[in-house]
Amino acid sequence: MRRFLIILSFAFIPLPATAWNAAGHRLTASIAWQQLSPLSRQQIGEILARHPDYPGWLEKAGATEEAAIFAEAATWADTIRHDPRFYDEKREAPTPAIPGLPDQARHKSWHYVDLADDGAARVGELDRQIERLSRLLGTTDDRQQMAWALPWLVHLVGDIHQPLHVGQPGDEGGNRQEIENPFNKRRPFSSLHTYWDDLPGPSNLRGKRLEKTVSDLLERYPAPPQGTVGRWRDESHRLLAAAYPPASGSLLPSIDQEFDRQAHTVAQRRLVAAGYRLGRLLERIFRQRVSRETS
Repeated sequence: MRRFLIILSFAFIPLPATAWNAAGHRLTASIAWQQLSPLSRQQIGEILARHPDYPGWLEKAGATEEAAIFAEAATWADTIRHDPRFYDEKREAPTPAIPGLPDQARHKSWHYVDLADDGAARVGELDRQIERLSRLLGTTDDRQQMAWALPWLVHLVGDIHQPLHVGQPGDEGGNRQEIENPFNKRRPFSSLHTYWDDLPGPSNLRGKRLEKTVSDLLERYPAPPQGTVGRWRDESHRLLAAAYPPASGSLLPSIDQEFDRQAHTVAQRRLVAAGYRLGRLLERIFRQRVSRETS
């Protein structure tokens, strides 16, 4: 009866579309920060300082170092989902304007893309928005646009490296797949998507623990080829089939020890790949900006 009630409860829970939890996005941003030149770091710090939510990032980071604030800004595109100042553009009216922000839509469809069997995009804009925001950051002289676009880009590069965010039409990136996870005593039943979101570690990962985790990941996994946004998308999509647990529990698919081990390895590799690629992408954008503005 207890398991029946737990399973039934999924029918009444709103299905989230987040990717890596806050720890995952901070890890990706922290790895990216290490790939940036001092001049790019300076430009990024100046841009983020113009964002209306900068004081909040400063408070959450509990530090004044630009690297810590950059890591906190990486979580912004998820935190606005629960912020009443922002709105769902597909079903809500625009909210009152926030000075310094050109756009207050939550843009839920930006966080994912579902591909058909032939590889064509069916739903979601994740890959297209990464490319659009990259172009915008490299060309606009509007400081408000830059302060809004930068946290979005940092976040979405992390999202596209989460396998369930390049999914298949119909199951909302594993949100409709309930699983049993005996390795999580606090949350033994969840959606598959939530299981993958939480693989990077506790959401409050910051400070010295964050630095130690980044150091461990960089020692363990090599830098990937840069590739294109399309390559990043297709890599995640190829991992999708193995992201679903094959074992069965009494009622739900169950996470076994081997699946859990492999999933953690895949998650760690994808976080490292996202961090390196994000760092290189931002370095290219801001190096070109300096060259253009100097000339």
